Amino acid sequence: MDDGSSLQTLLVGIDAACDRVLAPLFEDNEVPTLESIYRTGTSGALESQIPPWTASAWPSLYTGMNPGKHGVYGFLSFDGYDWDVVNATDVRERALWELLDRHDVTSVVVNVPVTYPPRAFDGALIPGYTAPEDPDCHPDGVLEDVRDAIGEYRVYPDDDATDLGQSYSDCVRTRGEAFRYLADRFDPEFGFVEFQATDSIFHKRPEDDAAIRAIYREVDRQLDEILEAHEPANVIVASDHGMGPYDGHEFRVNEYLREAGFVETKRGGSGMPTWATVRDDNLKEGKDATEYERGATERAMAAAAKVGLTSQRLGAALERLGLDDLVAAYAPAGLVSAGATQVDFHDSAAYVRSRIELGVRINLEGREPDGVVPPAEYDDVRERLIDALRAVTTPDGEPVFEAVRPREGYFHGPESDHAVDIVTVPADFEHFISATLRDEQFGPPSEPWNHKLEGTVAAAGDDIDHAAGVGDAHLFDIAPTVLATLGVPADERMDGEPLPCVEAAGTRQYPRFEGDRSVDTADEGVEKRLADLGYLE
Repeated sequence: MDDGSSLQTLLVGIDAACDRVLAPLFEDNEVPTLESIYRTGTSGALESQIPPWTASAWPSLYTGMNPGKHGVYGFLSFDGYDWDVVNATDVRERALWELLDRHDVTSVVVNVPVTYPPRAFDGALIPGYTAPEDPDCHPDGVLEDVRDAIGEYRVYPDDDATDLGQSYSDCVRTRGEAFRYLADRFDPEFGFVEFQATDSIFHKRPEDDAAIRAIYREVDRQLDEILEAHEPANVIVASDHGMGPYDGHEFRVNEYLREAGFVETKRGGSGMPTWATVRDDNLKEGKDATEYERGATERAMAAAAKVGLTSQRLGAALERLGLDDLVAAYAPAGLVSAGATQVDFHDSAAYVRSRIELGVRINLEGREPDGVVPPAEYDDVRERLIDALRAVTTPDGEPVFEAVRPREGYFHGPESDHAVDIVTVPADFEHFISATLRDEQFGPPSEPWNHKLEGTVAAAGDDIDHAAGVGDAHLFDIAPTVLATLGVPADERMDGEPLPCVEAAGTRQYPRFEGDRSVDTADEGVEKRLADLGYLE
């Protein structure tokens, strides 16, 4: 160890970690270093936010604010009916390492989602999820230095590898190696390393217990080596949400809204944004996410859809023949999309733009480019939709949603207008909420496992009062807690509070991020990871 190391607080992000996942690993002594933090420190459940998904939850964690303030609600940002992939310029509040920079505290940040393109601060940053495979880092050229020092460093693991557990574990290993290299070089007081593979494996192969355990063992090894090399005074472990199986139904909200008269459809148009279309038709080619030029086959498929031969009808026929899975594995997403019956955003009164947003957007006149709902009717339309959605029950007679509320119930701040108008929270997160149009409103969940609201937090160290506990910890509490361990005041606009186990350092006002929004995330690595996780349909 370098006796001159000044690492005061290490924040370890473990995506999707929760008691359901960790308990069997602790029981079998698979992750002794991680378990020791829980055993010797203080720990508990960490409530996630709405919506509890990666692209929105991590900015909430590292800003301490709800999406109505920081502005990121999912993997897509919308401007009217146009859309693109979110990046760090969509995060309109300061990250905790940027606040630390204002107090002359140096930070090293590795693999944290939605941090590309990086903003300048005292320290180093390698972006994580939603960044390109070869992203710009801070400072310039540092990724090349990391690769020279440790060998290959990938933002995204190789999903085509024969041994997925090994591929993901290799990616985890490089997170730890990169962090240690940068910590040696920059000697930070704050460090933040995030492990994404712990989430990805459950989207890819939730039944692969051997791969899951291999990934977590590697996380534990890297954590152990970081602790040994840099001896942080405090360690905080946090997840962005939990993970678990879907035991309910898939509910296709746009199909319900179509039958209720709110959604209008068209055949063969560009229609709703689907991540698969972005993946196959844009990002693989390195083009902007909203650029798209159809090939002859897709134009033919679109023409067939206009006369009624839609992808949905073809899919139903293939399903009856038992060929649907085989065809789906090889059919280009653009071809399927071109032939689909799709939501006509411009003519619909209300719709689901992306299932990740967990809600319905009203096509409001004066706000949307071709809004059809007059402002005078907004409240009435929203109330009718809320009442209708609250009444929806599954084929088993159980409520689909545990909460259907106006967006003000969850989001507040200057970015709230970008949120859905109606937030729909599935009951116990047992139901898969889909934006797709099918012939039926209900079906089996498209994914067997997905996110749950209850994540986890643990803290141990010199500035942690282990007896005080973590209380009713919330995702928003992590940023002010980290700042408190470094004696730095939290932003007075933060929605969270320091956990009971740390001594608060007060609050002060910090400026919001006012830079221009930009888009430059088109990359094969981005499309591959997001598509594999199934975040967008």
